[in-house]
Amino acid sequence: MAQPKYITDIDKLEAIPEEERSRLKRITEKFVFRVNDYYLKLIDWNDPEDPIRKLVIPNEGELLEYGRWDASDEDTNYVVPGCQHKYRSTALLIVSEVCGAYCRYCFRKRLFRTDVKEAMSDVEPGLAYIAAHPEIDNVLLTGGDSLILATPKLKSILERLRAIPHVKIIRLGSKLPVFNPMRIYEDPELLETIRAHSTPERRIYVMAHINHPREITTEAKLGFEALHQAGAIVVNQTPVLRGINDDPAVLGELLDKLSWAGVTPYYFFVNRPVAGNSDFVLPLERVYRIVEEAKARTSGLGKRVRLSMSHTSGKIEILAIEDGKAYLKYHQSREGAYGKFLTLDCPSDAAWFDDLPGNERYWKRPVKRTDAVVSVNELPDVPRRATKIAK
Repeated sequence: MAQPKYITDIDKLEAIPEEERSRLKRITEKFVFRVNDYYLKLIDWNDPEDPIRKLVIPNEGELLEYGRWDASDEDTNYVVPGCQHKYRSTALLIVSEVCGAYCRYCFRKRLFRTDVKEAMSDVEPGLAYIAAHPEIDNVLLTGGDSLILATPKLKSILERLRAIPHVKIIRLGSKLPVFNPMRIYEDPELLETIRAHSTPERRIYVMAHINHPREITTEAKLGFEALHQAGAIVVNQTPVLRGINDDPAVLGELLDKLSWAGVTPYYFFVNRPVAGNSDFVLPLERVYRIVEEAKARTSGLGKRVRLSMSHTSGKIEILAIEDGKAYLKYHQSREGAYGKFLTLDCPSDAAWFDDLPGNERYWKRPVKRTDAVVSVNELPDVPRRATKIAK
C-alpha cells in the first residue's frame, strides 16, 4: 500500500464546503493543521458530528477564551533543552515537533508554534543527563510523534539509549499505529531496529494514541501485529473527549477491540485545560461515569485501564466520584507523594483538579529548573504565522 499523502492546507479538502473552509482557515493560522489521505477516508463526510472528523478537522471553538498553552507547566520539567525529568525513574526526550496529524485536542499544541522550540534534533544534552542519573530506568521518546522520525535517526537514538546500562525501558509515543500504520508494517528497517533493541530483559513499549474504535482498521491491526512480532509491547492511552468518545458504548468497544488486538488499555485521561480545547471538555463526574459504564461492558483485560489527570503536580487517579465528593490518589507525583489519598468536594461543573475546592492544600506550582526553555504561557496568545510546518 502506498504511503499516504500529507495535507497541510485545509483549502485542499474539497469535502468541506468552501464557505466552511474559509471560516476554518483562520483557526489554522493559530493552531496548525495536518492530516493525510488515509485517515481522511475514515471520515463520514455526510455526518457533521463524525468523531474522526472532530479529531483532526479544526473547530471554531478553538478560538474561544479557554485554558493555557501549557496547562501542566511542562516548562518546569526541563532539566536541559529537549529533556524533561518530572518523575524519579522516567525521563522524556522531546524528539519531534511534527505529528502524523495535529489532533485538535492536543495538550502540546504549543510545540507547533513558530516561536517555541522544545523539540531537539540534537539529543546529546538529554542523553548525557540520562546517563548521569542512574535512577532513570525508562525513557519516553515523544514530541510530536517519535515514529515520524526517519528510521536511521530513530535507530541512532535507540542505540545510544541502549548503551546506557540503567535504561531498561524505552517508550515510543505515537499515533502512527492508527494514523499511518503503513509506516510501521512496510518499513522492515524500523521493525528490525525495534527487534534489535526490544529484548526479554529491556523492552520497547509503543505508547499508542487511539481515541475511537473506528481507528482500529485492518491496516492498524497489521501494524499492531508487526510491532508485536518485532518484540514491542503496545499499550494505549486516550483522553475522554466530548463529541468523540464520550459514550460508554464507544469506550467499551474501544476497550474490547484493543484487548482483542493485544493492545493493553493503559490510561483514560481527563482532557487537560489547554488553549483551544474548549469543545472537548467534560465535567469530571461525567467522565468518571462514562468510564465506569464502559468498563462494565468489557472483560477484566479491558478493566485494567486507569482514569487519571496529568496535573502539574503529578498523575492523579480518579478512584470514584460519589455524592459530590471526589476520591483521588496520586498515581505519580513530582514531590514523591505516590499513593497519597485525597477526598475533595466535587462541584458538578468541575472539569480539572484545580476546580476542586481545597486542591491548593496538596500542591504548589513548581519553579523552572532551566531558563534555556521558553515558558509559552508568557508568550503572546497568537504566535507568528507558522512557517516551519513539515510538508
